[in-house]
Amino acid sequence: MTTSRRTLMTAAAAAGLAATAVATGTGTAYAKDGGRAVKEHFGTLADGTRVDRWTVQNGRTRLSVLSYGGIVQSLEIPDRHGRLANVSLGFADLDSYVAGSPYFGALIGRYGNRIANGRFTLDGHAYQLPVNDGPNSLHGGDKGFDKRVWSVEPFERAGHVGLTLRRVSPDGEMGYPGKLTVRVDYTLTPTGDFRIDYEATTDKATVVNLTNHTYYNLGGEGTGSIYDHRLEIAASRYTPVNKTLIPTGELAKVAGTPFDFRRPKAIGRDIREAHQQVLYGQGFDHNFVLDKGITSRPEHIATVSEPESGRVMRIATTEPGVQFYSGNFLVGTLAGTSGKVYRQGDGFCLETQHFPDSPNQPGFPSTVLRPGQTYRSTTVHSFSTR
Repeated sequence: MTTSRRTLMTAAAAAGLAATAVATGTGTAYAKDGGRAVKEHFGTLADGTRVDRWTVQNGRTRLSVLSYGGIVQSLEIPDRHGRLANVSLGFADLDSYVAGSPYFGALIGRYGNRIANGRFTLDGHAYQLPVNDGPNSLHGGDKGFDKRVWSVEPFERAGHVGLTLRRVSPDGEMGYPGKLTVRVDYTLTPTGDFRIDYEATTDKATVVNLTNHTYYNLGGEGTGSIYDHRLEIAASRYTPVNKTLIPTGELAKVAGTPFDFRRPKAIGRDIREAHQQVLYGQGFDHNFVLDKGITSRPEHIATVSEPESGRVMRIATTEPGVQFYSGNFLVGTLAGTSGKVYRQGDGFCLETQHFPDSPNQPGFPSTVLRPGQTYRSTTVHSFSTR
């Protein structure tokens, strides 16, 4: 069957094009040529800091993002019959995110994934990071970028609509050296693609690995398991891990293992195989070494399809790796935006990134950023139906 792009505007979006600024009952809407952005109060942190939710729409794709953590709180796309559904896992209120989110939708930094024992050495200086995942540091520490409030500004240009998030991470935050100035653009393109552009500069040598931690279920949030989703990853190798999920340094072949997604297969097909790496991760929680390597422009690396809804997501990135996580640690203790409880395998993540523990693995691509350099990374999620 053929794949069709969604290019038609909804009536609501079309009506919004004519306005330049519209007051609503819950917030302020900003609209120019090609889209619409709505800002509304989402909650207040314990220290009195206001948290906003911004919603942008282009074509039939609608994205809601929180200023807290840069969190993708909702991403709505149509199925093969044109019915919209939120395909990202998350919470309906701020308190749930603060109380204990497993990084639902979060903007991750300074360093996505794990650093062994929370330690690394750079230019002869040893740095100690917070340990928040067994013996290791995970996703920037116990108060990483996912738990910080970002400044947010909407933009519209050349048919694209989106949000620019900015934050300055001070020297020494979570143990990392250097003042890091970060900009992240969340963009919806005219064809409904969801694009993320990361940019960062530093005043001191540091390590950087930014990513987004959205959990997807293309059948719709709260609809159950993702094990029947079909996944393809253009990776002939992956990085095996030890029992604390730190890479061993080996770039192992996927051939003949449950990690072979070079051809589309159901996520759940091999997830219960008695393979030591599957046992360590309690499913899939591994970095895949992309065949394309690092590229200056986003190149296709993965396709996911959901048979019942017909939704398809294609991912392109400039990054050399992608962490595939099959939602193994969702254990029925969290209720999502639909009011349904999330259980193991109810969502998956494909976190485009450099490799875990790269600061301690000289054979991995470097994550070092120095003064005068600019960190740049781009990932594009393209949606269609079959």
